[in-house]
Amino acid sequence: MKNIFYLLFIVYIFTNCNDATQKHTKTNSIVLSAKVEAIFQKMTLKEKIGQLNLIRTGKSVKTGEVVSKNVEDKLKTGLVGGIFGLQGKRNIRSAQQIAVNKSRLGIPLIFGLDVIHGYKTTFPIPLALSCSWDMKLIEQVAHSSAIEATSDGLNWTFSPMVDIARDPRWGRIAEGAGEDPFLGSAVAKSMVKGYQGDKLSENNTMLACVKHFANYGATEGGRDYNTVDMSDIRCYNEYYPPYKAAIDAGVGSIMTSFNVLNYIPATANKHLFTEILREQWGFSGFVVTDYTAINEMINHGIGKDLQEVSYKALNAGIDMDMVGEGFLTTLEKSLEEGSINKDQIDIACKRILKAKELLGLFDNPYRYLEESTDLLNKDTRQLARKAATESIVLLKNNNSILPLTNDIKIALIGPLANSKENMLGCWNVAGDYKQAVTVLKGVQSFVGKGNVMYAKGANITDNLKLTNRVNALGKQIEIDKRSPADMIKEAVNISNKSDVIVAVLGEAANMSGEASSMADISLQDSQKKLLKALKSLNKPIVLVLFNGRPMTLKWESENLDAILDVWFGGTESGNAVADVLFGKVNPSAKLTTSFPLSVGQIPVYHSMLNTGRPDNKSHKKFRSNYLDIANEPLFPFGYGLSYTQFEYGKIKLSDTVLTPQKPIIASIDITNSGKVEGEEIVQMYIRDIVGSISRPIKELKGFEKIQLKPRETKTVRFEINEALLRFYNSGLKYESESGKFEVMIGKDSENLSKTGFVLYLK
Repeated sequence: MKNIFYLLFIVYIFTNCNDATQKHTKTNSIVLSAKVEAIFQKMTLKEKIGQLNLIRTGKSVKTGEVVSKNVEDKLKTGLVGGIFGLQGKRNIRSAQQIAVNKSRLGIPLIFGLDVIHGYKTTFPIPLALSCSWDMKLIEQVAHSSAIEATSDGLNWTFSPMVDIARDPRWGRIAEGAGEDPFLGSAVAKSMVKGYQGDKLSENNTMLACVKHFANYGATEGGRDYNTVDMSDIRCYNEYYPPYKAAIDAGVGSIMTSFNVLNYIPATANKHLFTEILREQWGFSGFVVTDYTAINEMINHGIGKDLQEVSYKALNAGIDMDMVGEGFLTTLEKSLEEGSINKDQIDIACKRILKAKELLGLFDNPYRYLEESTDLLNKDTRQLARKAATESIVLLKNNNSILPLTNDIKIALIGPLANSKENMLGCWNVAGDYKQAVTVLKGVQSFVGKGNVMYAKGANITDNLKLTNRVNALGKQIEIDKRSPADMIKEAVNISNKSDVIVAVLGEAANMSGEASSMADISLQDSQKKLLKALKSLNKPIVLVLFNGRPMTLKWESENLDAILDVWFGGTESGNAVADVLFGKVNPSAKLTTSFPLSVGQIPVYHSMLNTGRPDNKSHKKFRSNYLDIANEPLFPFGYGLSYTQFEYGKIKLSDTVLTPQKPIIASIDITNSGKVEGEEIVQMYIRDIVGSISRPIKELKGFEKIQLKPRETKTVRFEINEALLRFYNSGLKYESESGKFEVMIGKDSENLSKTGFVLYLK
């Protein structure tokens, strides 16, 4: 029952959302301490606007193209509220000293960084970690990241990213928790708790920033920064819940998204940031833009110049301008012209001062610079290794070829087998790839150097244009001096001497992440040619796949013996891969986003609506299907294999009638019928058969991760109450409706048994 606390929280999130048409009763007034209020009363208009200015210095990590100018002068004159991307105690202390000792009022700075999946110790990318379905582990990883980052002077992270993403072409799918709002809400809550802890003024907690509000993961064509357009009902039912979960968990800041929504850029969208965020949900923290998002609204075509888009952002409810300095340079003029009012500047300033107060910076501006932690130590490496092993998904395992024994000769082939540069994955801005463990090193630790033969076999890609784009932030694709034919020949010769081929293939780390959308999400041609050459040897082949997104793997699934999706596991990637390959760890992870059979299916996800002519898998004419392929994904949401087998009994309901006063319990017996101990993620889905609007064919409404010894049986129980069945109807009222429901329990979203019950509201 280790995930039950988190499930109850998510039920709370889904049952306590206010109707979209109602105002939240919680006040958004900002109450400062007497000390900070006294400082605020002394602030000039320029100094107040200065608090709304987040800058990036020349020493900051590169995550965008713009760098702030005249930084020291701005710090001395109180025209900076925070610094983005600065690392290292010396750099942070130096900037803080200028702000505190040389500015008129000595207001401390806040220091933020993209601590996305670890700081110096790099953990699995968020999409990978979500596949563990382990909320305690996810919270632990976030807390460990906070300990490292705060010990180096940072106090604000631009994480978690909670955008629901159903298009794997979008590179930033790597940063989130996949396609499902119920699971995504649980992950959002766990990460906020891990970063912020119980008290922000503790030296090892940091302010979290949920992003990107709103619906950034639904960009058209999977192309980054692109347009989003969807109905309000879909927003509230499918895309908003993880943001709301983070807010209810107490997240201190929110980041705007780059996309437009309903033809209005998010950063100028008053409906999002005032009506929904403040009035409906009662959020009282502060809102920061994404990198130069205000300036970019000129390109969106909603303002003729920086002044116009800046006052539109403030009017929408935005508090802090990241790097663009539109607020700093134009708000005074807009105030004089009446485009904004003084109260708007005051409240934005107070929200930022309040965050600094909660972080304890007014009591001690250097509190995050006083304690020292041994970064990237034995304990953090151990946690990183555990997190990586729990994130690895076994997609195929014909004839139980895995786990491997350590007495066989292995041909370790592929451009990612010995590539430290690609172990960490995208958004590892503070990580050091030189500290990463490669798959070659990990495998050698199990079988010794003598039993492992290595060959690169191919470049990640032979496409020079793609190589240059991927390598924009550092070399991750190395084009070998040898010809592709010579590399394949070497790999074939080595493989001929082996008992099994382990092909380590996939994406370079920066083929996913921001500005890394891909139209073709299959393996690169260079790697396909290598695999086909290896296949001709008629030896067993295990594909170890590094990736930051679901990929199209039709040929690989049909022709290879085993597929192990290891994502990007971080610092301990190689050791974690070896742990699973050789059975030290039995894989238990399950997909949190569906793998399409073809890009032509996108979007394909488990909770789609039915059609008036649903596909019946017979490929009859005049049905909602394709002529050339099936509707179903190659690997569905919730899918993942184990080295043991689990048998599911029949679903038992405590009653077949549910009322608001009387919940029912759905229970099922799970038996480990195999020979080794393993963990299984049991999933419950519910379908509302008839509603006032069309309802999804299934919705995840519960999950539990259990551990079973061989021949052991456990009973898993899920409570189903009326509140769990609520949804936003056509009037945006959040309520349930009487009628018949199906409850489905199984090992993934397609392999389910089901039974029914009836909800009576009167």
